[in-house]
Amino acid sequence: MRLLRRGLHYIARRVAVHRVSSDIPLAKPSIRGVATTTSLLDFSRWGTKKTNRNLKIALALDMTDPKIEEILAPLRASVKEQGDYVRKLKTEGAPELDIKKAVAELKLRKKILEDKELSLASSNVTFDRARMEDLLKRRFFLDQSFAIYGGITGQYDFGPMGCSLKTNLINAWRNFFVLEEQMLEVDCSILTPEPVLKASGHVERFADLMVKDMKTGECFRLDHLIKAHLEKVICDKKTNDKTREECKDIIIKLDGMTKDEMAAVLLKYNMKSPVSSNDLTEPIEFNLMFGTQIGPTGLVKGFLRPETAQGIFVNFKRLLAFNQERLPFAAAQIGNAFRNEISPRSGLIRVREFTMAEIEHFCDPSDKSHPKFETVKDVDMLLYSACNQMDGQSAQRLTIGEAVSSGLVANETLGYFMARIHQFLLKIGVDSNRLRFRQHMSNEMAHYACDCWDAECLTSYGWIECVGCADRSAYDLTQHTKATGVKLVAEKKLPAPKTVDVCEIMPNKVLIGKTFKKDSKVVQDALAALNKKEIESLERVLSEKGEYELTLPNNVVVKITKDMIEVKRYQKTVHVEEIIPSVIEPSFGIGRIMYALFEHNFQAREGDEKRTYFSLPPVVAPLKCSVLPLSGNDEFVPFVKKLSQDLTKADVSHKVDDSSGSIGRRYARTDEIAIPFGITIDFDTLKMPHSATLRDRDSMGQVRINLDELPSVVRDLSYGRITWTEVETKYPKFEQQESTEP
Repeated sequence: MRLLRRGLHYIARRVAVHRVSSDIPLAKPSIRGVATTTSLLDFSRWGTKKTNRNLKIALALDMTDPKIEEILAPLRASVKEQGDYVRKLKTEGAPELDIKKAVAELKLRKKILEDKELSLASSNVTFDRARMEDLLKRRFFLDQSFAIYGGITGQYDFGPMGCSLKTNLINAWRNFFVLEEQMLEVDCSILTPEPVLKASGHVERFADLMVKDMKTGECFRLDHLIKAHLEKVICDKKTNDKTREECKDIIIKLDGMTKDEMAAVLLKYNMKSPVSSNDLTEPIEFNLMFGTQIGPTGLVKGFLRPETAQGIFVNFKRLLAFNQERLPFAAAQIGNAFRNEISPRSGLIRVREFTMAEIEHFCDPSDKSHPKFETVKDVDMLLYSACNQMDGQSAQRLTIGEAVSSGLVANETLGYFMARIHQFLLKIGVDSNRLRFRQHMSNEMAHYACDCWDAECLTSYGWIECVGCADRSAYDLTQHTKATGVKLVAEKKLPAPKTVDVCEIMPNKVLIGKTFKKDSKVVQDALAALNKKEIESLERVLSEKGEYELTLPNNVVVKITKDMIEVKRYQKTVHVEEIIPSVIEPSFGIGRIMYALFEHNFQAREGDEKRTYFSLPPVVAPLKCSVLPLSGNDEFVPFVKKLSQDLTKADVSHKVDDSSGSIGRRYARTDEIAIPFGITIDFDTLKMPHSATLRDRDSMGQVRINLDELPSVVRDLSYGRITWTEVETKYPKFEQQESTEP
């Protein structure tokens, strides 16, 4: 695999074509993303490295226009017809292949509708991604890792401004969620033993087939390559109907194809590298987890964790005990996870090492109400339901209270976290017109999930998932209980005591100890974990054969004899019952959120397109304030020094720029790195009472404030305690300084 690349500009080498639904409510413009130089159905440039510098985001599709709706109505009806057919097949329990074919046809009809919506967009707004990326690199928000060695695809280093932004974003997240909800924060190991990820299903699920360019060594994920190639064949006007149907059938079956079947498709359609047109290797399996060896012997196999959640699940018993054995409670973790992507693309959106912030909210599966739901029930959100996706309808704006009461969102706890996620994303600077919550369709959802919604942000790459919010039911705790024999359960008080039949194993600890020595504790725990049905099976086998083969959590099989155990049966009165808690999981991709913030807050000054800057909210801005002496006059030095000390004491991060450039040029420099406020020390500062100007980045308005007040004012602005409008009302507007340099 060719890992080394040149510089950060690989991000713009390939611009994927994105089709996203026109789903902004009637009062708002619809927002869609498409490459300017590539038609929606043209896959001829798939995987090329040429830079598309301008990406257009189509805006303002007026859904209230009856002429537009007249054109779209039959297309919506076509999507709804197919959606109803898919529902009918599922209701009747039709064969899986028939359902897959129907779903594929539904997706094709949705594409036709979305393409027509885009073609009817009334205006275009050009977004210059390359200019934004140039600013990010030039001011060292981030750069490709090991750039002087050519760089590593899918890995990034954050510079001073990127690091500060990331830190502020994480701190804002911690304050908004962990402190507000009194969550239990943990920091678990990145190195994860193989049995943990076997139990969670990651070892089995995290493998993809790939092929390599035989000359360059560049790698491609095989299913993506086949699908893209066949879609190109389908869209080619020269393709006959028989071949077109054959290609559609292959795409439908692609998920279930074996390695040999995919290799046959590769050969039949003579597929080449989409980048160089070189021949490709035979398919090979590739595990997306980074494998490693724990310890010097190489006998303990492990992985770099693909998510942070498993560390919380395996510590559930300790967390429950810390919470005094009470449900509900939430645990949180912030940390890095790793996925060895075959061919990462799109900058921070798809990388091999990324930071996650995850919450696992444990609750009674029979009671998913939330005590604070009333505080968010009126939060207005753009919801793109699975039904709307199947019916060809746009997303709808609803309050979360309406969504939960109607059953659209499964329960109050899930709805509460969705609303809180929405509030948080707006607080840190995500554009509300480019934010939606999309519900997973049934064919996307994990078999154990009750409901799942993704907070998606619209970027020049299309709609990207930034936060997932899922009701995972009791899947993870159940899997780890099965794998270890350790009960990950909570006790629930019964309304009234009840009598139950008990069947349990009484081990002969002395004999088991002599027989299994150091493994005796593991054997006893495995026996204790057997349920009533398993104990009865053990009894029957011992009676028939005299010995029973017991499989331990490490897959070692031991033989249990009659004299090692006694089965005891009795009745007892219980006041509590054991339950396996359900889990509501909000999962935040910090890098993806950061990228959305960059795009949503990239601005240019009116009348001067070259003056670009980031309008990040103060709460996440890398630095809160700049201190700018008007000139190099020595009389300014003590004021600059004193003000810097006072800002530090007030916990206000700041930058002193005493370079020789003009004040206008220095303002522009601080705007580029998103500093929201600037203090200028001028000749009026030398007079009593000492004062300075405070400038707002976004409006460029300025007021004059006494020096001793400035640190607290900037601090309150930075934490959102006051607004710039309030500051302008309280303090005199600055027009020009009265004193000039003698």
